[in-house]
Amino acid sequence: MSADDIEKLRKALAAEHAVLFAYGLLGARTSGSLRARVSAAFDAHRARRDQLRTFITARGGRPAEPDASYALPFFPADQSLAVKLAVHLESGITAAYLELAAAQDVTLRRYAALAMQEAVTRSYAFRPAQPAAFPGMPPAAFPPTAPSPSATTSGG
Repeated sequence: MSADDIEKLRKALAAEHAVLFAYGLLGARTSGSLRARVSAAFDAHRARRDQLRTFITARGGRPAEPDASYALPFFPADQSLAVKLAVHLESGITAAYLELAAAQDVTLRRYAALAMQEAVTRSYAFRPAQPAAFPGMPPAAFPPTAPSPSATTSGG
């Protein structure tokens, strides 16, 4: 096991810790079917966190520990913002697993791919919309911008 793979696992674990913190807050601020989806997401991320800890310790690494608190990009003051935060969390965790998908260990690459697929699916469950073509990548990266037709034609 490469030290680089262990570090990728630690980064994914740190991201799971942050997501669990935020989902805990969302669970306390939501109700009804939204709360059920938030609780299911919390449980899924808790399972991923535990799996990552196991992967790290089995490979001789030391798991990242959670922080006492995490800064949120915005406060979920209502149901609409709670949904927006949940979608933001799933997009962020997709990006965290994207790095793990480049691990040397094929098992970790498969694990990361499945984790990304699940995160995109959860995101869609919160707000059905066309998922990004390349989940986890910054929107500006894909598709590459093409020159406008007027820039490619010569005048005359």
